[in-house]
Amino acid sequence: MSDDLARAVEAMLFAAEAPMREAEISAHLGGAPVAEALRALVADYASRGIHLVERGGRWHFETSPDLAHVLRRDREEPRHLSRAATECLAIVAYHEPVSRAEIEAIRGVQTGRGTLDVLLEAGWLRIAGRREVPGRPVIYATTPAFLSHFGLASRRDLPGIEELRAAGLLEPVDAVLEAAMARGSDESAGDRLAETGQSA
Repeated sequence: MSDDLARAVEAMLFAAEAPMREAEISAHLGGAPVAEALRALVADYASRGIHLVERGGRWHFETSPDLAHVLRRDREEPRHLSRAATECLAIVAYHEPVSRAEIEAIRGVQTGRGTLDVLLEAGWLRIAGRREVPGRPVIYATTPAFLSHFGLASRRDLPGIEELRAAGLLEPVDAVLEAAMARGSDESAGDRLAETGQSA
């Protein structure tokens, strides 16, 4: 690999308006093989203020995570998602591609039309086509912007059940379930005692 090729790849990604696929970079450089140049640039930027990263098969530069506090604006306007939107996003991320009906079946409640629209407008979901079943419902999938926002290289990096539990995200649910099961056991024991004429 020549230094000139690495410099050309670096310049192209720096000037790109959007993340680029390896094939797109190669095509812009006359079909040159750029995989080695990309790996070299990743290593070269590993200890610097910006990193070269791949998100969803697309390459771009992003700020080193440990410097986020330096670049944080005094006044931030974070995007707040409703609980419904958060649930829908999680369902699509773990089960894509899925239709609205499939999302509703998993959530157990109807999904408002605006909920998915918010996620589409945010650029985190996209319409991935239509399911080949009667009615041909629209199906949804996540986007490279979703992966980039949450710092994921691919959907394979989504946390599993054990990771979510270790992070404390499932403990409240587990506690409620255990309490409900304990109540159910106590009630069953009380019913059995009542049937035999004994008092608890």
